[in-house]
Amino acid sequence: MSSLDFSSQYFHQYRYAMTSSAVLIVMLIMLTACGKGETPAGQGPGAMMAMPVTVVEVQPSTVPISAEAVAQTEGAKEVEIRARVGGILLKRLYEEGAPVKAGQPMFLIDPVPYEIALSQSRAQLAQQQALIDQAKREQERLKGLLETQSVSQREYDNAVSDEAVAKAAMQQAQANLREAELNLSYTTVTAPVSGISGRFQFSEGALITANTSLLTTVVQLSPIWVRFSFSDNELAQLGGRLTERDVKQVTLILPDGSEYQQKGKLNFAASQIDPLLGTQQLRATFDNHDQVLLPGQFVRARVTTGQRDGVFLLPQTAISSSDQGKFVYVVNEKNEATIRPVVVGDWVGKDWVVLEGLNAGDKVIVDNIIKLRPGAPVTPTVAGEKPAEAEPAQPAPEKSSQLLSTEQA
Repeated sequence: MSSLDFSSQYFHQYRYAMTSSAVLIVMLIMLTACGKGETPAGQGPGAMMAMPVTVVEVQPSTVPISAEAVAQTEGAKEVEIRARVGGILLKRLYEEGAPVKAGQPMFLIDPVPYEIALSQSRAQLAQQQALIDQAKREQERLKGLLETQSVSQREYDNAVSDEAVAKAAMQQAQANLREAELNLSYTTVTAPVSGISGRFQFSEGALITANTSLLTTVVQLSPIWVRFSFSDNELAQLGGRLTERDVKQVTLILPDGSEYQQKGKLNFAASQIDPLLGTQQLRATFDNHDQVLLPGQFVRARVTTGQRDGVFLLPQTAISSSDQGKFVYVVNEKNEATIRPVVVGDWVGKDWVVLEGLNAGDKVIVDNIIKLRPGAPVTPTVAGEKPAEAEPAQPAPEKSSQLLSTEQA
């Protein structure tokens, strides 16, 4: 075979190969284009998937008109136990921190000096009684002599005056005796009220000063008082300045978040606003027979003055904030998330009270809030219901068999 024939044969084989390759590339492009045209609607790269969300269908409800404030408990009676007489403290007659009853002995001060003073007062009283008897006998003797003109009227008048002076001295001796008896009784210091005793401030054998030395304290635990205050804004939410007639109920929230079982009543409301703090001072009383509350404990006081109708309750997660205020996402009839501005009030439990911005039957989104955008499609599920099952995906077209038949062709 000549070189010319060989070159011609090689050229025809090369052209045939190039033509086959070009046809194969064109067919692959066509198949790819067909595959893109067969992509289901909503599955393309630029399509937005509907986000599953949980919604609550709001309905009007009634909530109490209330406000809370930090409060502190105090005993209804907090008595300081001080000695009325001075002397050496001989003995403590109670257990520190134990309950005591009114009239129960608590301390004993050395009574011997006061027993001596009582004996002296009794002796003085007896002496004055003897002087009265003597003055009375003298008066009667001079009275008989005055009738016989044996003594002058002046002597008789002096005898009458002496008897009157003796009687006056007798009254002074009786007062001294009563004082001595009281001082002796004060050597036994008793509890003036029933309550819980405090810490002993002195040791036995210490010198006690009358009316000055603080021995201990007694606090009455039931009923117990709770002090708190409200600012002008809080008072406006409750309807204005509070009085005992305006407050329907006072509830205590304990430090662990639970509510105290007993409800309280307002027993004091200041008649003016504190000019330094801008608050109204208030006080409520609570039954505390089980002694759950202790004086000095910090709690929260919730005051209820009435109720508000036609409001909506939403979980905390449903409320969002922006520069324009509070808003929520509501699902419209096209299953799209739309923004709805709202006006909120106080808390009721863990829910926000929505005063304005919602209508009965609105479906408010309560989860996936951070992923939402206005107008985004959503798949809503009512809270408490089982989510709807997703539709099975459509099978993809069998491109491999078409490609195989093309290559064979």
